[in-house]
Amino acid sequence: MGWCCSGICRALALLALLFPLRERGCWGLNPSSGDLEKSPHSDPDPWEVLHRHKRSWVWNQFFVLEEYTGNEPLYVGKLHSDVDKGDGKVKYVLSGEGATSIFTIDENTGDIHATKRLDREAQAYYTLQAQAVDRLTNLPVEPRSEFVVKVQDINDNEPKFLDGPYLAGVPEMSPLGTMVVQVAATDADDPTYGNSARVVYSIIHGQPYFSVEPKTGVIRTALPNMDRETRDQYVLVIQAKDMVGQMGGLSGTTSVTVTLTDVNDNPPRFTHKSYQYTVLESLPVQSVVARIKAADADIGSNAEMDYRIMDGDGPGMFNITTDEDTQDGVIILLKPLDFETKSSFSLRIEATNRNIDSNFLSLGPFSDTTSVKVTVEDVNEPPVFSTALSKMVVSEDAKVGSSIGRVSAHDPDTSNNGIRYSIDRNTDLERFFNVDALSGVISTAKPLDREANSVHNLTIFAIESRKQLCHISITLITVLDINDNAPVFAIDYETLLCENAMPGQVIQTISAVDKDEPLSGHRFYFALAASVAGNLNFTLRDNKDNTASILTKRGGFRRREQPVYRLPVLIVDSGSPALSSTNTLSVRVCDCDSDGVALSCGAVAYTATGLSTGALLAILGCIITLLVMVLLIVTMRRRKKEPLILEEERDIRENIVRYDDEGGGEEDTEAFDMVTLRNLNVIRDPNVRRDVTPDTPTFFHYPSTTRPSYKSLPDNVVFREFIWERLKDADVDPSAPPYDSLQTYAFEGSGSVAESLSSLESLSTDSDQNYDYLSNWGPRFKKLADLYEIERKTL
Repeated sequence: MGWCCSGICRALALLALLFPLRERGCWGLNPSSGDLEKSPHSDPDPWEVLHRHKRSWVWNQFFVLEEYTGNEPLYVGKLHSDVDKGDGKVKYVLSGEGATSIFTIDENTGDIHATKRLDREAQAYYTLQAQAVDRLTNLPVEPRSEFVVKVQDINDNEPKFLDGPYLAGVPEMSPLGTMVVQVAATDADDPTYGNSARVVYSIIHGQPYFSVEPKTGVIRTALPNMDRETRDQYVLVIQAKDMVGQMGGLSGTTSVTVTLTDVNDNPPRFTHKSYQYTVLESLPVQSVVARIKAADADIGSNAEMDYRIMDGDGPGMFNITTDEDTQDGVIILLKPLDFETKSSFSLRIEATNRNIDSNFLSLGPFSDTTSVKVTVEDVNEPPVFSTALSKMVVSEDAKVGSSIGRVSAHDPDTSNNGIRYSIDRNTDLERFFNVDALSGVISTAKPLDREANSVHNLTIFAIESRKQLCHISITLITVLDINDNAPVFAIDYETLLCENAMPGQVIQTISAVDKDEPLSGHRFYFALAASVAGNLNFTLRDNKDNTASILTKRGGFRRREQPVYRLPVLIVDSGSPALSSTNTLSVRVCDCDSDGVALSCGAVAYTATGLSTGALLAILGCIITLLVMVLLIVTMRRRKKEPLILEEERDIRENIVRYDDEGGGEEDTEAFDMVTLRNLNVIRDPNVRRDVTPDTPTFFHYPSTTRPSYKSLPDNVVFREFIWERLKDADVDPSAPPYDSLQTYAFEGSGSVAESLSSLESLSTDSDQNYDYLSNWGPRFKKLADLYEIERKTL
């Protein structure tokens, strides 16, 4: 099989002349082993064992141009087998990558075409297999062979900066040619074929400050000593062009932002050579007096600076520090100011860069100085005590009005106004002391008691008379002790004495306490009172260590004879004058075991403590008798409270007392007398008994001449007259029940012109009243008037 594509057929002809064949045929390539095979139509070659077989196929790469835009399929090449005699018996078959989809073959002629537009950047070559088969039997007439179709590149891709845009920095004041950054562009075209992927770089925007190397893409500074303080950022546009930059090449661009980084090339400079500040003399210590700043065009650590006070008057009065956030110099007050002593201060301050670059020392000294004048402004100051804490002592027996000491204050101002003194009574609630308002002398105002309060902490005010400015001082008054308290027992002793105690046995050790506190310490002396000094039972031994021991003089103590002994003990202190007290020690006689542990103490009972059976029965009989009498009395009282008129059948519910009981209406004559709810102008006959239900209520009207109508009286008079009338009735009626005062609760005043609308008055009046006027009040009252009229006719 042979192939022919453009000028390659001429090369094949030359190959045929160089290698003579035994029979006319072409070279072939065995796709499986690569060995030479003899054509099936060749005769035996006597040189067969001495020489390699000639190939039946001759193959090479086919080339096809990418991005072909023609209307017809692109011709790739032609396949031909020597077996094909042109009689149509041989058929060519193509398989492999892109067979039938991209590449097609004419099965009769062996012509190969590309039916689609190819992109080398997507796939650079295709591997195909070709075979010649018998058209009738489909049996191969030649072995399968493989060949490659390579896509030939064209310049259809521009260079691209995959890492762009770029950010870079270079120190300011850098020398000429300092490297800034390197850019790189990538071209997708074939770098091994032609110049389609050969890129050169150029700078489009950014000159004359920067330049770029055409082949490497390295960007360098093109000017020396570029100053960040003048311009700190540059934006460059870099172009990459293929075809070695020749005309017709494709290009791509990217931006490079170059920032000049700061270096310490600028010294600090004060904008003013002198500053003036005014402060009040009352400014507290550690307060900020002033803030100054030296200007530095640098930034960051290159602008950091330190301040110091070089010289000035008032050493130690001020200090200066650096505010790390603003780089200000902060002047701080170290000592209190006093206008009367010094009214102004002059300081000389230096500012120096903290981080100096030795490369730029030639630009000048990296420091600057300025002068600062601080003027103190006078303020009206409060009085000042000569000492903030005064300590005084006073004896506890000092007489009232005794002088203890004196406090003193002065006005620091030049005016020297008068000062008045006073005691803060919150620190002397019981007013033990007084202070003279003019002299400041402190004296006692009450008797003192060291044992109640040994130290008094007073706050003294010093007030300037005109300005009412105040200052305080603390006065500590210590009350000195005198011997004014007698010693007493340290505790309440409980002394137990065993009946089997032996003579000379210590039964109690006693000690004493004294509220006084002598400087030399306490010394107590113990002795028995003179009245019992010669007793035969006990004796006392002073131990000379502020304790004493109580001892027995004899044995054989008996509880039955005397259960308790009272022993008076005299205690004397060592004060001047000495004080003494007599304290009684109670000694109880006890029954003890063999180890001396008390089992029982006190008097022994000689009679039985229980009651006899007869006494218990007598007490029980008395209790029963009392209970019977109480029951009889309760029964009699209940019978007296029963109503006079009894019904045959009583409802158990009548015994229930309810607070919301309002009676049973007019027909209920058991609950209470309905006559009590009567009109104020009607007075009941005083001769009728009110503790029983009346058969027929009797009433009469006061004549208008003797008793005026309540309706015609003022409200205050109505109530007073009503109360007096009820009081007179109760006074003259001996049969009036105690609940007669309940009548007052029915009284609600004189009422309106419509009088009472209640039917309760129907029982106490015989007058025919016309209720037609209620109809004029509206539909609701008209209905009420009809109901009252029906009720009146029924009664």
